[in-house]
Amino acid sequence: MTTVVFIHGTGVREPRFSALHARVIEGLGATAPHARVVPYYWGEAHGAVLAARGASIPEPPGGMSRGLDDVDDTDPWALLYADPEVELALAAAGAGTAVTAPGAEFPDERPRRLLRRLGDIAPELGGDLPARAAELARSPLLAPAAAALDPDQLARLLARAVAAAVIGAALDADAPVLCTGDVRDAAVGRIAEALGATPEGTGRGLLLRVAKGPLLRAGSRTAVRRRRALTEAVHPAAGDILRYLARGADARHGLRELIGRQEAPVVLLGHSLGGIIALDTLILDPQPSVALLVTVGSQGPLLYETGALPSLTHPQSLPPHVPDWLNLYDRRDLLGYIGAHLFPGRVTDVATDSRQPFPVAHSAYWDDPAVYRAIAARLP
Repeated sequence: MTTVVFIHGTGVREPRFSALHARVIEGLGATAPHARVVPYYWGEAHGAVLAARGASIPEPPGGMSRGLDDVDDTDPWALLYADPEVELALAAAGAGTAVTAPGAEFPDERPRRLLRRLGDIAPELGGDLPARAAELARSPLLAPAAAALDPDQLARLLARAVAAAVIGAALDADAPVLCTGDVRDAAVGRIAEALGATPEGTGRGLLLRVAKGPLLRAGSRTAVRRRRALTEAVHPAAGDILRYLARGADARHGLRELIGRQEAPVVLLGHSLGGIIALDTLILDPQPSVALLVTVGSQGPLLYETGALPSLTHPQSLPPHVPDWLNLYDRRDLLGYIGAHLFPGRVTDVATDSRQPFPVAHSAYWDDPAVYRAIAARLP
C-alpha cells in the first residue's frame, strides 16, 4: 500500500485542516483506493502566531482603484463574489418605467417568492444557500431589474447572484476547499431552473457583455468592502511563509520523523508552502522511502529562481537523491509556478483549470477531479 503524506499550505489551522484532510482522503479514495493518506499538520506547532495580537499591523490605507485590460469569464465572477448584487444593479440601472395591468402581479413578486422558497439544492457550493437567497429576495434592486429583464434573463441573473453570495461568504470564512467553475456553473443552472428559467435557455450575463467597460472600476469598492477580511486572512498565511524561511528546520524535522514511521513507498503531497517544506526536506536529507514528490499550487520553483529557497540556490541542480517530482498548477492561480524549465527532466508540470479566479483558484484544486486523477496516475 502506498502512503501519501499530505502537507497543508499556509494559514491552515483547525478545524480547517481536518476538513481539508477529509476532502483529500475522499478525492484520492475515488481515484487511488490503494493509497493511504497520512496528515502532516505542521500549522499548530510550527505556524506563525501574532504574539502581540497584531500590534505591528498599521491601519489600512484608504480606497484604491484598479483597471483591467484583459477580461475573461472569471473576472466578472470575481466581482460577483465580492458583491453578488452588482449584476442586479447593472440591470436596474437600465430599467425604464414599468406599467402593470390592474390586478396583475408586479414583475418582482414571483421571483421574490421563488427566492424565499429556494431550498438547499446546491450543497456543493459550500454554504447556506436558502439564507443567501432569502437575503437577495429583500433587495430593493430586484423590482427595477425585474422591470428591465424578461423572466428567463432575471432567473439566470438571480441564480448567479445566489451562487456568488454563497461562494463569497465561504471565501470570507476562509473555507478550506472551494468549488471549481464547472461545479459552480452546474449549480447555477439548477438554481436558475428552480427560479423559473427554461432548461434550454442560454445567454451571457450582463457582466460578461460589458466586462471591459467602466463597471470594472467597481473593483475599488470591492477592495474597500473586503479589506478587513482580506487583511485578517493574509496575516497567518504571510506569517507562515516568513517564519518557515527564517526558522524552517523544526517543520522539516517533524516531517522527517513522520516519514520515518511509514512503510515504503511513501509519496509527499504538498500544497503551497507544504510543497516547499517537502522539497526542502528531500533536498537537505535523503529519504529513501519517498518514491514521489507531488506539489500543488507551489511557490518552490519561484523561490529557487529568486534565491530564496532554503535548500538550493540557482543554478544548482537537484541532487540525484530527490525522487520524481510532479508539479500541478492552475494557470489562474497566482501562487502556482512551474519547474520543468528550471529542472529539465526532473519535474513534470501538469496544468489544471478550476475555472475560478484568484484567490479561489488556489484552494479549488482539492475540488477538482482532474487533480486527483493526475496524482493517482503517478502513484507507485
